[in-house]
Amino acid sequence: MASKQRSVPAHLLRAALATLCLAGATAGQAADKIGTVDTAFQLLGRDHDIIVEAYDDPGVSGVTCYVSRARIGGIKGTLGLAEDRAEASIACRQTGPLSFAKPLRQQQEIFSERMSLLFKRLRVVRMVDAPRNTLVYLSYSDKLIDGSPQNSVTAVPVDRATPIPLDK
Repeated sequence: MASKQRSVPAHLLRAALATLCLAGATAGQAADKIGTVDTAFQLLGRDHDIIVEAYDDPGVSGVTCYVSRARIGGIKGTLGLAEDRAEASIACRQTGPLSFAKPLRQQQEIFSERMSLLFKRLRVVRMVDAPRNTLVYLSYSDKLIDGSPQNSVTAVPVDRATPIPLDK
């Protein structure tokens, strides 16, 4: 008796592929590695460490965010199979003259980086505090099923002479 094979409809495969492409595009912002500090020796693979990376805000020229986070070492960490801790710290600063290529959304994810092979991501969201003319940046991690309440926030005040353009 021949067994029936179930095939996945083509439209579902295309949707899954599009989702994966979009997920990769969000993470496309490359970080500049500033440095690392070893926190625990591992006999095989790289040591456990804390990495500090710099991300330039893609929507605001002149703002750089510095993110520090723990990375698991050992064999799993070296191969990218370990799930890093959901702890990160962020500090964003004005590093040059501020300019806006286009109006900003009130709240927008600007960086995303994977912290495990499939399910955990570090995310940075920019929010606009219009009454105070300030850019607020929030870092947190999420998981496919259960995120972490661990978070960090920082703010970059913008001179009142340069109003932040908001997308209506």
